[in-house]
Formats: sequence, C-alpha cells, structure tokens
Amino acid sequence: MNIVISLAGGLGLFLFGMNMMSSGLEKAAGAKMRSVLEFFTKNRFVGMLVGMLFTAIVQSSSATTVMVVSFVNSGLMTLLEAAGVIMGANIGTTITSQLVAFKLSDVAPIFVMGGVIMMLFCKKQSIKKIGEVVLGFGILFMGLDTMSGAMSGLKESPQMVEILGSLRNHYLAILVGFLVTAVLQSSSATVSIVLLMASQGLLELPICFFLILGCNMGSCVSALIASLGGKKDAKRAAWIHFLFNIVGSTFIVIVLSFALNPIADLIFKISGGDIGRSVANAHTIIKITEVVLLFPFIQWIVKLTYKIVPGKEEKGGDFDLQYIGSTVAFSPTTAVLDATREMERMGSMAINNLTRAMNALITLDENDIQEVYDVEKNIDYLNAAITDYLVNINQLTIPVDDAKHIGSLFHVVNDIERIGDHAENVADDAKARIERKVTFSQQAQEELSGMLDKVIKITTYAIDMFSNNNREHMEEILTLENEIDEMERTLQQSHVDRLTRNECTPAAGMMYSDIISGLERVADHATNIAFSLMDEDPDELVKAKA
Repeated sequence: MNIVISLAGGLGLFLFGMNMMSSGLEKAAGAKMRSVLEFFTKNRFVGMLVGMLFTAIVQSSSATTVMVVSFVNSGLMTLLEAAGVIMGANIGTTITSQLVAFKLSDVAPIFVMGGVIMMLFCKKQSIKKIGEVVLGFGILFMGLDTMSGAMSGLKESPQMVEILGSLRNHYLAILVGFLVTAVLQSSSATVSIVLLMASQGLLELPICFFLILGCNMGSCVSALIASLGGKKDAKRAAWIHFLFNIVGSTFIVIVLSFALNPIADLIFKISGGDIGRSVANAHTIIKITEVVLLFPFIQWIVKLTYKIVPGKEEKGGDFDLQYIGSTVAFSPTTAVLDATREMERMGSMAINNLTRAMNALITLDENDIQEVYDVEKNIDYLNAAITDYLVNINQLTIPVDDAKHIGSLFHVVNDIERIGDHAENVADDAKARIERKVTFSQQAQEELSGMLDKVIKITTYAIDMFSNNNREHMEEILTLENEIDEMERTLQQSHVDRLTRNECTPAAGMMYSDIISGLERVADHATNIAFSLMDEDPDELVKAKA
C-alpha cells in the first residue's frame, strides 16, 4: 500500500510540476510565442522546426496541438501549415524524456528553492512567472524521484514483477500506453513512467517501444476533444495529429516485427548501455523516423482528413458563435485571440447593419428595416455571449500580455454593441418616416450620405486596427474623427438654417438632427475601439511618425 501511495504522490508531483512549468511559460511568454508560431508557419518545413522548438519549450505536444487547432479554427493558419507544426510538435515532445534520462533529481531541491525565492520575494511579474517555471521544473523531478523510489520497491514484489514480465503482447502494450496517456493527458508523463520502470528493471527495452507507440497515439485525445466545438477545419487539424501517429506507428510496428531485437540492441549500444537513456533515445528516434517518413506526404494526409470530416463549413446562422465556445476556451494561450476574432465578426455585423439602416431610411424598404431589427438581436446575443466568455477566460492562466488587455476587451464589446444600437435607432426613424409620412430634402439626403461614408470608413479602419493591430490607418482615424466632429457641427447649423427658411418640417428636422448626432457618436465609439489595446498616446505616435 505504501508503494502505491508513493507512486500516486510522485505522479501527482510530476504532473503538477509539468503543468506549473508549462503554465508559467505560457503566462510569461505565451503571447510572444504565439506570435512566433503564427508568423513562421507559412513555410511547412520552417513550421515544423518552430513546432518542434515551441513544444520543447512548453514541454507539451498537447498544448501546442490544441493551440494549432485554435489557430485553424480562427482562420489564422491553413491545414497545410498546421500539419507542419504538428509534425514538429511530435519531435519536440521527446525532450521531456531526454531530460528525465539525465537524472536531475539530486539537484531538484535547488530548483524548488530558487523558484520559491523568485515567486515570493521578487516584485516584477515577469520574474515571478519565470520563478513559476523554475519551481515547476524542480517539482517535476522531485516527483520523478518519488516515483523512482516507489518503483524500486516494486522489484521486491514477486506478483508485480510477474505481471509486468508477462506484458509481452505487443498490441496489448500499445493499448496500455494509449489508455494511460488518454487518461493522464500527457504522453511525456507516460513515457517518463515507462523510462523509470525500465531503469528499475521492471520492463524490458523491446516492450517499451510498443508502450511508447501507444503513448504517442494517446496524446492525440486532447486535440480531438478540443476540436469538437470548432469548425470543420479545426476538426481536420486534430485528425492530422491523430493520423500522423496512427500511420507512423503502424509503420514502426511493421519494422519492429521484423527486426525488434537487433534494433533494441543497437539503441542500447548507442545509449552507452543505459536502459533509461535507451528508452528516451527510442522515443526520439521513433518520432524523427515518423516525421521523415510522412513529411513528403503532408498533402495526402490533409486530403484524407477531408474524407473523414466531409463537406464545407456551414454558414453560421443566427445566434451562432464561430470562433469561441459559449464558456470554454480552446487553449488559454489563444483564448483572447479567439475572442478578438469573434468581436471582429460582431463589428463587421454592426457596420453592415448601420449601412442597411441608413439605406432603409432613404428607400423606406420595410424588409430592410426588419432585417436591421433581426441582426440587432444577433448583435445583442453576441454581446452577452462574448462578455460571459471574457469573464470565464479572465479566471484562466492566460498570458500576461493578454491578461492586461481583458478590461479593454469588455469596453470594445460594449462599443460595438452601442454601434448596433445606433443602427436600430436609424431603423426606428425609417419606420417613423413611413408611418408619419416625413420627407427629407435632397440636400439632407446627400448630407446624411456624405457623413455615413466617413463614419463607415473610420469604423472599418477601427475594427481592422483593433483585431489585426494594423496601424496603417491610425493617423487617418484621428483625422476622420476630427472631420466628423466638425461635419456634425456644420450639418446641425445647416439644418437650423433650413428650418428657419421653412425648407423642411420640424418633424424632419428633429429626426435629421438625431441621426447626425448618432453618427457622430458612432465615430466616437470607433475611435475608442481603434485605440483600445494601445498603451501609447496615439497623438504622440502620430507626431513621432511625422
């Protein structure tokens, strides 16, 4: 019983340490690593190298793959680009077993103490996050040491030695590796356990190969689960990961069936007779072999996913979320990015609805008026859903750079919703024109059209600047805001002059004045959106640019 408790405790420490280290890295540098991953994946080979490096840093192929699934779901990465990153992630995940083989347990307490000091006594948040990584690293190896000690006791149990010794069925070993990894959600943890058991003489090297293959396939479960609520391409990205491991593992099994013992002897020899190092090297060699074998056939694998997940993406209906779940994020590292994509969609909806409402004001098309009301209900739904999502992800361990922008995102959602409200107000005016037979002069219609053009332009630029950090039109946004403010004052005076000359009715004049004021407020909301995520003073940036 003591052995079981020690094993469970050691495994708990290992998983906690790995999670803390991975989480600390994502919080400290997740936004930067995400940008690197997004930028350098246009070339499949470079994407593979980046995926390998990224996974080696965060110590989790599952985290990398789930992030890639999120990127594909958001439309930031194609399936071919995702395939390269996923293959690289499969090599990067072997770094954990290589580290375990170095037997760093003796120095683990030093890392624990160092991490604690950094977290408790350093004031800078960046240092605290690095301390979290260091502490997680130390706890991970203390967990390994605890498991190793417990496993040494297993050697004294004839029943356990007999059970493990009877594990000679290769397919059963693959199934065991798959199931354990699917439950633990970490192939690194399962391979590390296999490595420790082999080091204690509880497992022979040949059977470790098949356990590793099962672990590789089990690691795909996280991405498959994460993709369930995503688009078809997100599901296909998860299937790329699964197919890569299934096809690659099948090839390795065929090779091993013909030359198992010679391959085991060769790996044992190049590993210096250290069986723990042999397991780590076997893990790395298997992954590299699979990538070399399958990399030339990436396009075929991608095409196969279209057979597994057939059909085109269904057009989002009313009250649908396209990039986020109602409450759960694909990945904490991409949670804010996904929310931004959903807000960009909401912004485009509001812009189109404002245009539709202004057209209905002139044409008095009742179908357009009703469409404005229907779309406004959708915008209100998105406002509530995105706000709830932001509340939920604010409780996650998201990257520091993302966390500091959460407050601004709440304001942006509200600004977009207010733009939708102004469109609804214009639709109300269009409806009132029909019922009360209010007429606008040709001059008034032209003035409204001219102001609308400027408002749509500034709002479009603002949504682009917010969602894509595109500062190309930053100066123009500030100029347009001033022009719209001046235009509102000028047009208000123009409408007073027409009233004085009895060129329009009081009812038309009041309606015209309200619409002009509403359009000016839309421009204000747009400016707020454009500069919502900027830490710098926009006026100072424009001066510096000049």
